[in-house]
Amino acid sequence: MAGPLSHIKVLELSRVLAGPWAAQTLADLGADVVKVERPGAGDDTRTWGPPWAGEGEDRQAAYFLSTNRGKRSVTIDFERPEGQELVRRLAAEADVVIENFKVGGLKKYGLDYDSLKAVNPRLVYCSVTGFGQTGPYAPRAGYDFMIQGLGGLMSITGLPDGEPGGGPVKVGVAVTDVFTGLYATIGIMGALAHRDRTGEGQMVDMALLDVQVAILANQGMNYLVSGKAPQRLGNAHPNIVPYQAFPTRDGHIIIAIGNNGQFSKFCTAAGRPELAQDPRFADNASRVAHRADMVAILTDLMPTRTTREWLDALEPLGVPCGPINDLQAVFEDPQVQARGLRQDLPHPVLGSVPTVANPIRYSATPLAHDRAPPMLGADTEDVLGGQLGLGAEDIAALRDKGVI
Repeated sequence: MAGPLSHIKVLELSRVLAGPWAAQTLADLGADVVKVERPGAGDDTRTWGPPWAGEGEDRQAAYFLSTNRGKRSVTIDFERPEGQELVRRLAAEADVVIENFKVGGLKKYGLDYDSLKAVNPRLVYCSVTGFGQTGPYAPRAGYDFMIQGLGGLMSITGLPDGEPGGGPVKVGVAVTDVFTGLYATIGIMGALAHRDRTGEGQMVDMALLDVQVAILANQGMNYLVSGKAPQRLGNAHPNIVPYQAFPTRDGHIIIAIGNNGQFSKFCTAAGRPELAQDPRFADNASRVAHRADMVAILTDLMPTRTTREWLDALEPLGVPCGPINDLQAVFEDPQVQARGLRQDLPHPVLGSVPTVANPIRYSATPLAHDRAPPMLGADTEDVLGGQLGLGAEDIAALRDKGVI
């Protein structure tokens, strides 16, 4: 069966990560996504290599491939009046528009929400910006790295300031962009549900800063409840002990104990059952209060065995633990392979390209990964002819003018 959103048409006017991530997620769910790109250049991430898939003029940046699966690419210069009209015509038939220009950036082209709402009142228009449509920062550009700092994430990521290597560290993936793309997807689907009931479209205003503050989760609430700003703890958890990485004889292991029963089993497997009876460690609150003592004991204890020996001892008991894998180990992991998280997509030029599968698993409408990220402008004639009804002569004339 087709994906659950196979009846939805999406017009994407975004580039880089947050907007394209939302559009890719909708494409994974079955939506027909048309990505509008600049003629001759395309999405900025087409040039963000190495690494590349393929060689020469046809090579494709891994970054671009990571976030544009399932889409069709159309090249339109909407700085030109003819290009603006083409985009308006596409928007008139679309269910969703996604854009990530600065606030007001599309108004001069007549492609802002109010302009497109006039031609398509049912349109769900999602705008992704750094700071949203309102507030003193609204005119500013926003970038993931900057927002991780401004939004507090880097204040709780990394080793404590007083330790060697201490100081602020960004997350190794642009998580604010990715989360914004996911929240945008949720917002879009909520707006589509509202439209199904009322026939009315609306604007979805997504801001990277809003999302970054929202995903502070328990750390944000820790501050709001206590009035004390959480500090960097390295791999430790602010609310649970022991819940961090420890050195082993040949590497490291993650111990993530969430309750007293798990702690008791851990102590028995470690040959230190008396630790579970120690008043300092009798329950989680006590272990948090005596964090330094607990960590010191385990830092001495864990190197007595290899990582594999600890895993073999703890996993059968249901004590949460795990290795720290590099990405080669991740994609060689039998569970990752069993879940099909690597997919190889047929590509018109490169033969095939790998992709990381969408993690959603439906029982009735399984997702199909069958369209590789598109070559620049590969679908221009198909979309303009098949969707807008332009003839070959009209398309050739637009191409001669540099509009497409």
